[in-house]
Formats: sequence, C-alpha cells, structure tokens
Amino acid sequence: MNKRVKFDFEIYFTNGGGIKGHDFRLDIAGDNISDKELADYIVDDLRLLMVGETKILNKEIITEQHKRKPINEKTGNDLLIDLSHTIENGLVTYKGLPAPIICDYLSREDSRKIYETGTEFQIGKIEMVANTGTYIDCPFHRFEHGKDLSEVELACFTDLEGIVIRVPYTTSPEITDKHLRNYEIRNRAVLIHTGWDVHWNTEHYYENNPYLTEAAAVYLRDCGVKLVGIDSHNIDNTNGKSRPVHTTLLGAEILIVEHLCNLQLLPEDGFTFSAIPPKFKGVGTFPVRAMAKLTGVNK
Repeated sequence: MNKRVKFDFEIYFTNGGGIKGHDFRLDIAGDNISDKELADYIVDDLRLLMVGETKILNKEIITEQHKRKPINEKTGNDLLIDLSHTIENGLVTYKGLPAPIICDYLSREDSRKIYETGTEFQIGKIEMVANTGTYIDCPFHRFEHGKDLSEVELACFTDLEGIVIRVPYTTSPEITDKHLRNYEIRNRAVLIHTGWDVHWNTEHYYENNPYLTEAAAVYLRDCGVKLVGIDSHNIDNTNGKSRPVHTTLLGAEILIVEHLCNLQLLPEDGFTFSAIPPKFKGVGTFPVRAMAKLTGVNK
C-alpha cells in the first residue's frame, strides 16, 4: 500500500525567527517515519541555515497514492565496515607483552556519593602497552628520529583509497612481491587479506603467522603506496630477530596496520580506509578503530 505522512512543523532559527507549516503531506517508504527524519528532510529540502529547535506536530500516517519518490526510500549510502578487534581486559595481542588492565577509576557506585540523587558517572582507567589490539605503526616505532603519532598528518590516517590483495594463509604463509604484482596500488592503502584473523585470541595466532618478505616491502615502497595493513600477528617474519618489512616501510614513512580483521567483507577496491590513533607525542604505535567506507551501497 502507498503510505504518506501528514504533519505540521515548526522550525526556529538560532539567530531569531522561524517558519511554520500546516498539513504537509509527503510520500514515505514503509509504514512509518521518525520525527527526526521528517525534520531533517524539511531542513535539507528548503536549504535552511542556522536551524535550532525543530518540532513535528500532529503527525499522521495515511494511505494515499504516491505523488513522487518516497523521502526515506533506501538508495545508495555509505556503508562502514569495522576492521578492528575488540580490546578487553586481559587480552593478549603479542606474546611477551602485558595484557591491558581495564577497570574503574571512578565507579558508578562511588560516584553516587559525589553527585545528587539520580546522577552517576563512570570514569574508566586503562593500563596497557601501545601494541594492543588492532594498531598502527608510524616511523617513530622503528626510528628514533622518525615521526611520532603527533607528527604524522591526519590525512595519512584518513579516507585513503584502498585495495585488498588476497593471499590465503592456507596457500602461502610467505607473501612475496609476486603476490603483489598486477594490482593498482600507487598512493593506496594496501590491505593484505590472509584470513589469519580466524585464529585471533587463540594460542595458534602467535605462531607461524603469514608475513611479508623484504622483497615485498621493497616493491610496495618503490610503488609509492601510502599504508600497508595485514590481518596477521605481524607483518614481518617473527622467527628471526630482524624486521626488514618494518624497516623498509617505516623508513619510507609508509604506515603499517597490524591485526586487522573482517577483510573478507571488503571488495577488492572501491572503498576508502581509515585508521586514526590519538595524537600522542613520543609514541610510535597505538590502537586504532580501523574501518573501510563503501559508497553507494544499497543497505
């Protein structure tokens, strides 16, 4: 059945004045629409500026023939995909490094003694090493005079054009430059999907993980990529004491994100990648909320 919404509205401006509408009718998709969706539509459709309080009044859903495209019909939208593991108390990300301690600094119970009845807060306390969860490495992690988190420009972490290269760990633990050829990777965030994240938070995760070779790192550097991510325990082979991939990439100011997940949900390209850490001085690694944004997706 075709549904329409009939309503009145009042919109007030932050610099004074306002406008009102009576007995408006709009086509909708589905059987209902929220007051906020209606207000947002009116503001956008009328190109209003300096909008403050909005009111939707006398809203009624009626059955009538549609006159135009429903205002809340689902069309192409941005889809956000979380590529980060959850950090919780006691999580071991890297064997030999301490797990985070996440607890209350101020509990809700204790806060009730400070505030009036019915008002309470929680203030958390976190103690952890920087290499916890899904994290990003910048040059300072490897080089004493490299850029730390506060010195890397925000644009280097945000909305990078991305590409996924799939090298299943079941076929090859060693990712070479040959695996990376015949892809458009220049100026992109290159995400290596191995599937190793299925072992996350298990003993198996820490041993014999897939990794990049030094030749692969050199190839990525020479191709001018912006960032390299992997869903593995380390981007380097941890069986030895050298870390040529970190050295090569961070030496060229190419950021690294380790311990990604959910890369199987991404297309090969057609998305942007973001992994933004806090702006710490004197720190070269820190957890991020890594994410991919796909545009024009029908939800």
